[in-house]
Amino acid sequence: MNKKPTYLTVKDHSVSGEDFQLLYSEVLDMLETFPQPKAENLSEYYKSEDYISHTDTKRNLLEKVYHIVRTISLKRKLKLINSFQSESKTLLDIGCGTGDFLATAQNDNWKITGIEPNKNARQIANSKTSNSVFEIEYLETLEENSFDVITLWHVLEHLPELELHIKLLKHLLKPNGTLVIAVPNFKSYDAKHYKNFWAAYDVPRHLWHFSKTSIAELFKKENIKLITTLPMVFDAYYVSLLSEKYKSGWMNPFKAFWVGMRSNLKAKRSKEYSSHIYVLKHENS
Repeated sequence: MNKKPTYLTVKDHSVSGEDFQLLYSEVLDMLETFPQPKAENLSEYYKSEDYISHTDTKRNLLEKVYHIVRTISLKRKLKLINSFQSESKTLLDIGCGTGDFLATAQNDNWKITGIEPNKNARQIANSKTSNSVFEIEYLETLEENSFDVITLWHVLEHLPELELHIKLLKHLLKPNGTLVIAVPNFKSYDAKHYKNFWAAYDVPRHLWHFSKTSIAELFKKENIKLITTLPMVFDAYYVSLLSEKYKSGWMNPFKAFWVGMRSNLKAKRSKEYSSHIYVLKHENS
């Protein structure tokens, strides 16, 4: 019997229409999607033409906004990883989608490796990165202490067996290497405003829903220390667009912009943005 209290009940708006519970862990200040799909069924919940990170299409307002934001974000992501002192510039990007970040890093002399489970996205990524992107099983073949930087851009929330994956990240990261993790923040204003329509819950593809406390505590167990937290200000607008669609049947860009703006303004005080980038360091034990 599951003893964690239910925080919200949320519908899968993009694929199945099924309802899922978000269970609250007080110890970690974190939500868990329940029930979680069995591993063999999980891929069924990704079968949607609307899953933008798996395509390069620009069919509608949401996709056009996504690609504009992605272009700006790529420059910022590159600037971030270049700020870390890494002699060999080895980068692993897990859940790399269609490979734009990897290609950007490769053009800046990073030695890249990508992991992408979606076949179509992986093919697109390989066309941009000289075939540097592999299936998820490839992670098991990589040597210990291989990478200066490991990035997961909105990926950690998708990973089953969370603690095992965190152990694997530690195994692959060099001593004093840097881990960069971007995830939605269920404590943001836009999450509280949209409640069960908040698009970043994205059940059941998002299995976990993190706070700053949960990220710090989960990685502390593996001697990986949270160094800094950075805002992702564009996420409030993009998530609000999709949340409006779920709530009212259309994106309502003016209202979405207003909610996104309010979320970012409130976050200047609360430090609770729609999404955060967490920079963590592998400390020598």
